[in-house]
Amino acid sequence: MQDLLSMLNKLHRPRLLMRAARIGAEEYRRTTHLPRILGFGVLPRHGTALFKLMEIEAELNAQRKIGDAGYSLVRHVDVLIAMVGEARFLKSATDLAPAE
Repeated sequence: MQDLLSMLNKLHRPRLLMRAARIGAEEYRRTTHLPRILGFGVLPRHGTALFKLMEIEAELNAQRKIGDAGYSLVRHVDVLIAMVGEARFLKSATDLAPAE
């Protein structure tokens, strides 16, 4: 799980996108937001969800960079909000885990 968090730390996105994501993450509810992004069904564990979100976000970022007409800023921010929210859950879980 630490690898996922370190991968997230290496991501560099426009400041405004990340600011919107951090603000939106304050209201993030995984049971509401994740099914809309990942599809309905059983919610995956935090690490799995974060990995899937990172894949989706990478595609959206590529669309943004090339100026694809199908790019959706709203969807991109929505996915970033979920990524920040899931990362916070994952980080809090790893902070609470006993050290070995």
